[in-house]
Amino acid sequence: MKLGLHYWNYSTPADPAAIAPTLAEAATTAEQAGVASFTVMDHFFQMDAMAPAEEPMLEAYTTLGYVAAKTQRMTLGVLVTGVMYRYPGLLAKTVTTLDVLSGGRARLGIGASWYEREQRGLGVPVVPVAERFERLEETLRICLQMWGDDNGPFDGRHYQLTETINSPQALSRPRPPIMIGGGGEKKTLLLVARYADACNLFGTADGAKEVARKLDVLRGHCDAEGRDYDTIEKTVVAARGPLEDRDGFLAEVADYAALGVTEVQVMPDRHPVEFAQRLGDEVLPRLAEIG
Repeated sequence: MKLGLHYWNYSTPADPAAIAPTLAEAATTAEQAGVASFTVMDHFFQMDAMAPAEEPMLEAYTTLGYVAAKTQRMTLGVLVTGVMYRYPGLLAKTVTTLDVLSGGRARLGIGASWYEREQRGLGVPVVPVAERFERLEETLRICLQMWGDDNGPFDGRHYQLTETINSPQALSRPRPPIMIGGGGEKKTLLLVARYADACNLFGTADGAKEVARKLDVLRGHCDAEGRDYDTIEKTVVAARGPLEDRDGFLAEVADYAALGVTEVQVMPDRHPVEFAQRLGDEVLPRLAEIG
C-alpha cells in the first residue's frame, strides 16, 4: 500500500513568507519518509466548505514545479485538475512540462470542476454539469492525442485544435498516467473505464463500504466497455486522519487493500512538517505491513 500526501492548506504557518520553505521542507520530509506521491488542489480560493475562502491558496502547477525541484522520487500531480480552468491543449503542455522537469514523475489528475464561487469570482466560464462532462471527455481525448504520434487536428464539439504538436514529449512511458477523480456513477466512473489509468475516490465515515460500492459500479462500466478492470489503479482519499486514530486508520486501509486499493492519500491536520515527520515515524512502518 502506497501513501500519498495531499497538501491542501497553506495557512500554517500564518506568515506568507513561510509558505515556500514550509512546503519545501514538508515535501522533502515526506519523500525521505517513504511517501509515494505528492498532490495539491486545483483551486484559487480555499474551499469554503473546509476553511474561509480568503485563506491562502496557490496555483497548482506552479506549486508542483517548485516541489519538483526539491524532490527526486515522489509522483507529482493535482488532485484533481478542474476541467474548466485550462484549455486542453495547454493543459497537456503543462503536464508534459512538469513531467520533463521532474524526470518523468507527473501524473494527470483531472475531474469536472465544481467550485462556482471561484469560477465566477475570477471570470472562469460556468457551464451546465452535462457540458462539463462533455468537455472533460474531450480534454482526455486531446491529452491522449498530444501524448501520442498524431500531431494533426482535433475537431470536437467544444474544442477545435488545428495542430496538436507537443515537443518535447513527456519522459513518462508510454505517457503520464491519467487519474480521474470523483465517484459519479453514471459519468465519472464511465470515463475512468474508457480513459484512465487510475481512479480516485473519497473515503467516508462508513469506511470501505461506499468505496466497495463505487468499485462495483466501475467494474460494471469496465465490463460494458471491454476494459480490464484490473488494469485500473484504485486510489482513495482517506476520511480518517492517520495520526489521531492510527489503529483505526490502519484498519481502514487494510479494508481498502482487500478491495484492491493500492494508494491512500492523507491530508495534514497540523503543521505540515510535523505531519510529514510523524507519518514517517508512526504510520509508514506499519503501513508497509499491509499488502
